Amino acid sequence: MLKGLGTVTVIGAGLVGVCCALHLQREGFKVRLVEKGEPGRGASFGNAGSFGIASCVPFSMPGILKKVPKMLLDPESPLKLRWSHVPKALPWFMGAIANSRRSRVEEIAAARNSLLMHVHEGYAPLIEDAGAEQWVKDDGLLMTFESEAAFEGAAYGLDLRRRHGVHMDILDGNEARQIEPALSKSVIKAVSLPDVHRTIDPFRLCSALSQDFVRRGGEIVNAEVKGFEIGGANGGGGPTHIVTDGGRLDVETVVIAAGVWSRPLAAQLGTSVPLEAERGYHVMFANPGFELRRAITSVDRSISLADMHEGIRASGVAEFAAPDAPPDMRNADMVMRHARQLLPGLTGEPASRWMGPRPSHPDSKPVIGRSPRHRNVFFAFGHDHLGLTMAGITGKLVAELATGKPTTVDLAPFRPDRF
Repeated sequence: MLKGLGTVTVIGAGLVGVCCALHLQREGFKVRLVEKGEPGRGASFGNAGSFGIASCVPFSMPGILKKVPKMLLDPESPLKLRWSHVPKALPWFMGAIANSRRSRVEEIAAARNSLLMHVHEGYAPLIEDAGAEQWVKDDGLLMTFESEAAFEGAAYGLDLRRRHGVHMDILDGNEARQIEPALSKSVIKAVSLPDVHRTIDPFRLCSALSQDFVRRGGEIVNAEVKGFEIGGANGGGGPTHIVTDGGRLDVETVVIAAGVWSRPLAAQLGTSVPLEAERGYHVMFANPGFELRRAITSVDRSISLADMHEGIRASGVAEFAAPDAPPDMRNADMVMRHARQLLPGLTGEPASRWMGPRPSHPDSKPVIGRSPRHRNVFFAFGHDHLGLTMAGITGKLVAELATGKPTTVDLAPFRPDRF
């Protein structure tokens, strides 16, 4: 433990923040979580549930420059951009395009994979200690294809996965339906990823972990963080207090793990990051009358489906808009239409619709590391579609940084000042 850093305040109680808190707690720190709502109610609440250990492939791939304009004009495209948000989002898209060069894609995939290799190591002790095994399954994932063009277009991404050690089996449509009878006959090929695990309820998983944190002496403060008070000569000593809507909190060490809300907090501490809200939508089908044997990702439709604790969840869409802008539930309706076409047995109106803002950087990598300006601040945010997946290892890495231990993963690709 570093001298004088006995107490750590973690801002954000989604899965990343909770896992940071638990790993810091395991290292002997006294830990406090600060969250304006119930732990796990933000972006962690509504994700697709898969631990994406096969997800080394970044958002920006070669050829994206030609695809994006067409996708933005197609009402059935999964990529959405609020036109009022264009001036703010344009730098992000320019950065994403710059990262679509094949050489950059290879570097980014290797960096992402360096974290994905340690997903189990980061999560297993936390899930076991919390007795949360009931919320995790290991029944694998199917990537489906409804056209030869989609399969051919995925060739580079599949090759990236294969080269990074992901086990895959290529199936024809009939073989896919033997595994998952609910699939439409339009599915002509599939890729089976048997080693992908998932949670049947990300919110309940997060709740179980946060309850274990409290059982072990952790404190959860329900407050919205507004800013910081900086101490030391000329204000250079790092934050001494967090300013919240409920008052000031003394702090020694701070971890910012507030998802998309981390951007303004990091900016107040002198670090600018190009973090955007990539807003996703889901619909829940309660009592669908059948269960899915595996999680499903449709490459053609850019949606995911999974059997959850309370029914079948269909999720998708990447909508770029202000994180607190009202949801456009036409996007959820589009996800619903695609889900019914892929799984013809899904009938009836969905029980609920939901939107949550994924925190995404233009290089598809999170920020994990010490603040360049303040030694008592650590950053852990921007995991895009992989917050659930990378939460455990991110927490382990933050705890290693806080104790001064060598980190399990080389953090150079994730440094906060790389942009």
